[in-house]
Amino acid sequence: MTPLALRLVERNLLVYRRGWILFVSGFFEPIFYLASIGVGIGNLVGDVSGPGGRAVSYTAFVAPGLVASSAMNGALLDATFNFFYKLRYAKTYDAVLATPMRPNDVATGEVAWALGRGAIYAGVFLGVMLAAGLVDSAWAVLVVPGAVLVGFTFAGLGLAAVTYARSWEHMGMVQLAILPMFLFSGIFSPLGDFSAPVQRVAELLPLTHGVAMMRALTLGGVGWATLGHALYLLVLGAAAMRVVQRRLAGILVA
Repeated sequence: MTPLALRLVERNLLVYRRGWILFVSGFFEPIFYLASIGVGIGNLVGDVSGPGGRAVSYTAFVAPGLVASSAMNGALLDATFNFFYKLRYAKTYDAVLATPMRPNDVATGEVAWALGRGAIYAGVFLGVMLAAGLVDSAWAVLVVPGAVLVGFTFAGLGLAAVTYARSWEHMGMVQLAILPMFLFSGIFSPLGDFSAPVQRVAELLPLTHGVAMMRALTLGGVGWATLGHALYLLVLGAAAMRVVQRRLAGILVA
């Protein structure tokens, strides 16, 4: 990250000093899901098949998926709705470009801020998992870096989508994409429980790869497949960033 991009991260940090409650509220959503679904329904479901086919409690199965979704939500909040407002209405970046900062610095700075927020959410939730005894692998030390990778992918995808949006109605499509991804990415049920067509589609979703990676890191079973999930997220995020840089150069400089 360039020094100029870091200045944009600093600017966002200063803004959130006045709206810290919005930032902190993101910590509680995955915890509520874990308590209501993981613990409540887990008492009815019992054990399920975890990484490598090993039986794990339903709560332990759901928790890593919620870590991945927490990183996704933390990154997307800033990379979509907040970014859209600053780009199309507040015209924040028109003022930013009056400084030596360029569109590439804007893209890098906003992604860095978004994935940092996602990583903080995931780190806090990992602490909850450790306290609840839901971590069963030394690989869990890589959960926060993994959350950074998940955040990078979704921040890039979110920013890329916003550059094509023209109104708040278009932004509704973002929420429309997030909900089915949350439900069908294997957070609450093994992919093998879905029908074959749904399974094929689910395997293409970036959150599915994030969930599988987090589950391997926290429950064991890290292998080449885990590396494949990480590479999928990295390549997808890098491709999205190229789109963001090109699109922002056209929107902000034109």
